[in-house]
Order: sequence, then C-alpha cells, then structure tokens
Amino acid sequence: MKKNNTHLIRVIFLFLLFPYWFLSSCDSGSDKGVFDLNDRLSEAELQQQQQQQQQQQQHKNVLLFSFDLRSSPQEDARQYLPFLKFLENSTGYQFKLHFVGKNSNIIDELGNNQIQFAAIGATSFIAAQHRYGVIPLVRGINHQGKAEYRSIFIVRPDSKLKGITDIKDKHLAFGSKTSTQGHLIPRIILAEHNIGLNTLASYAYTESHQNCANAVVSGKFNICAMQDTMAMTMSGQGLVRILSTSDFYPSSGIATNKNVPTEVIAKVKKALLDFQPQSKDKLNLYNWDKTEMPKGFVEAKNEDYTKLRKWAIRLGFIKLDEPQGSKP
Repeated sequence: MKKNNTHLIRVIFLFLLFPYWFLSSCDSGSDKGVFDLNDRLSEAELQQQQQQQQQQQQHKNVLLFSFDLRSSPQEDARQYLPFLKFLENSTGYQFKLHFVGKNSNIIDELGNNQIQFAAIGATSFIAAQHRYGVIPLVRGINHQGKAEYRSIFIVRPDSKLKGITDIKDKHLAFGSKTSTQGHLIPRIILAEHNIGLNTLASYAYTESHQNCANAVVSGKFNICAMQDTMAMTMSGQGLVRILSTSDFYPSSGIATNKNVPTEVIAKVKKALLDFQPQSKDKLNLYNWDKTEMPKGFVEAKNEDYTKLRKWAIRLGFIKLDEPQGSKP
C-alpha cells in the first residue's frame, strides 16, 4: 500500500511539472538542425490554452498576442514570452501568448479581434488587411540593419542541383501556405523562371521553416524554400547548401486589428519602436538574435507592401472578389 501511494505521488508531481517541462525541454541542442516534423502542440493543449486566454481576456487590459509559426511552438513561445514581458513593462498592459489551433488561422483570428496583436509575415498581413482592414505597426530589422528579408532555396550538401532551373521534375518543400519566405517569395522566383508547380515531381507544405529544412536534411525532398536567417545558419553548419537566393522584400512585422482602441495601438507601437534588443532590453530575452527582428523594429507603412501585394494577387494568394472574412 505504501508503495502504491509513493507511485501515485510521483505521478501527480510529474503532472504538475509538465507545463514547465513542455516549454523548457526543447533546448537540448542535440539534434544539430535536424527537426521533428511532428513537433507541434496537440489540439487538446491548444484548446486548453485558448480557454484560459478567453477567461483572462475578460479583464480589459489583457491583450492576446499570436505569431506565425517559425520553428516549433515550444521554441517560438520561449522567444516571445520574454518579449511580451517587455511590452507589459513598457505599456502597462497585460499580454498573453495565444496559440492558433489547427482548425483556425491567424488571419481570421486577428481580423475578428480574437487576438489583438500578431507577429506575422507580409503575406499574412496583406491577406488580413484585404479581408479585415488590419493595421501594420512595425517591421523587423535584420542583422544587416534592414527591414527586409529574402527567401532561400536549400538542398543537401551532396545534391547535384546547381541552380534554380534544375528543380523541374524534383520534389520541392514549402513552409506554410501563408508564409512569405516559405511560399509567396519562392512562388515569385518560380514564376520569374517560368517554372510552374505542374513541372515539379511533387510539392508539399510542411507548416514551418524548420520542418521544411528537415524535409531536405532527411532526404524526403530535394529542395526547401525557406527564410534566410535559418538557411544561412544551417549552411554555415554544413547541414545544407544554398541553391538560390531571392531579392529583398518587406520583413515580418507586428500588426493589430482595427477594433483595438487608438490609444492602445499608439502606446504599443511606441514601445515597439523603442525596443532595443541588442542593448538596454537584451538581458531577459531568449534567442532573440535568431528571430527575424534581431535589431528591433521600424515603422511599417501600407506602401511598403505594394510589390508583394501585386504578386499576391497575380499568383492567387489574394482574390479581389472574395468576401470579407473568407478563409485563406
């Protein structure tokens, strides 16, 4: 009987410890860039997160912040949680991190005021603005001091592919369908080289840049189209080889919906523009130098997205006659 009670106590202890372990256990560093395609939150965990957030939202100063998935939910959360603490200290508002479930999307949730702020790529922003009038606040500044980024096609180091025109009849992995670096910009490159999706042996959407890279590293796909920062890091580690690099386009940023009070938007925007992640605000951040905004932010304007918006329409990412609130 005593042994059974001891076992029960251990089970209860592990259950209580699980939330902390879930966010902290992913940083072992042992996989050296090879990522698990199934590394994502379960639907039950997401629903639990959302129920808690909806209860917290009843307090008028609680603002929900979400994000386009870049690596794994765990790693992204570890990066954004200290950042939200910075926003809390700077604005006086309370922020909660929101995870978008498999049956939803960040565009609709931001547009419908289910979340108030989001770190999103240009493609998601363009679609959200078209459907809901979402407002751009800031764009991230990269390591070169530019509020721009590129898309990079990667292959295995031993790949025989030499250039972008060699990918016909090959297997191509994208990131998320709504990703700028993982889908829209790569589609622009393909269009500029007269390469249609129907000329590929196959293509698939892997939902994140890490998953896309893993698809190539593991040999499941010949090429991956992904964001530049991670691609260059993995190339430097000898895990992949860079096949082709795009022109620069507007970087990911932070947007808000039109239902957020003007004074709240102004205060949050000022805090974002004052954010100095490499100096005064560096201390409590986690791996912020690996994000797409390692040097902070600049103000975002609608005209920044003119070229991408035209391509998004041309390639069918945005349909001008679609009704407001339609699914992406």
